[in-house]
Amino acid sequence: MKLMISRFIAVIILVIPGIAAMTGFLKMKDALFLYLSQHGDETLTAVSFDWLNFLVGLLLFAVGIGFLGGWIFFRDRKRNYAGPRKKARKAASNTQP
Repeated sequence: MKLMISRFIAVIILVIPGIAAMTGFLKMKDALFLYLSQHGDETLTAVSFDWLNFLVGLLLFAVGIGFLGGWIFFRDRKRNYAGPRKKARKAASNTQP
């Protein structure tokens, strides 16, 4: 039972950044779509871009993708799936010449 609970918590930890990245992508998409759709409307006199919504979406997307990408990278490094350039370097010994 303890293993099942710990795996469920691990899945939740990975789902939350995924939902944040999805929400950020949708916020950026909506801001761009609204801006571009306002250009086709002749009744509007001033067209403005919703920077706040776009930047919040960009932040959510970057944080979510960064967390998921970092998790995959460190998992692959631990299981020796990473290439030789991406493997952790061994600490240099402190020997005096």
